[in-house]
Amino acid sequence: MIELHELGPGDLALLRAVNAMFGHAFEDEPSYTGRPPDDAYLRRLLAHEGFVVIAARAGPQVVGALAGYVLPKFEQARSELYLYDLAVDPAWRRRGVATRLIERLQAVAARRGIGVIFVQADRGDEPAIALYTKLGTREEVLHFDILPRRGA
Repeated sequence: MIELHELGPGDLALLRAVNAMFGHAFEDEPSYTGRPPDDAYLRRLLAHEGFVVIAARAGPQVVGALAGYVLPKFEQARSELYLYDLAVDPAWRRRGVATRLIERLQAVAARRGIGVIFVQADRGDEPAIALYTKLGTREEVLHFDILPRRGA
């Protein structure tokens, strides 16, 4: 039995468990658990209306989660939600956990009056591409990382 939980300011331990699961699922523990933020930072983040985390648990174990950011738009009075991270523990994949997480995110977005949820997928990540194709409309775009530069 999977239980979904939208995290709030009191869910520090659960957010740390989500980070550990992300590190394991993405095979990137150093990025997710190597330099953890302090409790005050995480409380502020969890209290911020612009941050959304939903965890899927089987008992006390986090078996999947997603994290996203609400982006207020300037050209119209509306917001979009960027689904930043979504992962399911390898032992729990192909059981509908990711679909349930996104369906909950859709409900959160509707409740908050958000117009659209958008997400990126890496070329070659066929399970993610299949999931997002099933649930949304595919757009072909290019993504660029531009590093900050001091003194400009």
